[in-house]
Amino acid sequence: MLGNRDVSPSAFVLRLERNGLDFRPGQWINLGGRGSLERREYTIYSSPSQDFLEVLVKEVEGGTVSRDLRLRREGDLLAVDGPHGSFCIAPQARGGKFLFIGTGTGVSPFHCLTLSYPDLDYVLLHGARTREGLYDHEAFDPRRLTACLTRGEAEPGISVFPGRVTVWLREHPVEPDRYCYLCGNSDMIYECYAILRGYSVPASRIFAEVYF
Repeated sequence: MLGNRDVSPSAFVLRLERNGLDFRPGQWINLGGRGSLERREYTIYSSPSQDFLEVLVKEVEGGTVSRDLRLRREGDLLAVDGPHGSFCIAPQARGGKFLFIGTGTGVSPFHCLTLSYPDLDYVLLHGARTREGLYDHEAFDPRRLTACLTRGEAEPGISVFPGRVTVWLREHPVEPDRYCYLCGNSDMIYECYAILRGYSVPASRIFAEVYF
């Protein structure tokens, strides 16, 4: 392990040696302490062009794995399995338009995707309670990012919508030809899916990854 850094009072980014691991942007790994039977799935936060591997972790109250990972330091050994998953962008689709919707740490795959494909034409909705939940927002093009906050205000330079991502989506129709990627809790995903289908977005253009 190479170290970790806090991105909020309850979330941190863990950096690992990549050791030649090959992955596609949007995939995830199983991660836990070496020798431990308990592991959790974390989407890869860094891009394939970087020589390290990063994951964004929310410390869960009472969670054994997230708490253990937060206490890890440079030089510690961890167990990594993967990569897994298909929450990826097909090569033939990269010239299209994208809508990314993530809540909480569900922003992780979009951090990786936008780092990996800097010319991607996207709009990102990141839902959080307060601005403390806007992890590493400076990595995104501010013209393409809307923070949907249910409490408080964001810092200057960020477009803010005062409400949930689902409320924003109901007020802003989506073109049927846009590729829509949803990542976060299941209730949000189900509601967004229904709204998008109501806008005539084909099911074949809606992709989802449930986090919790």
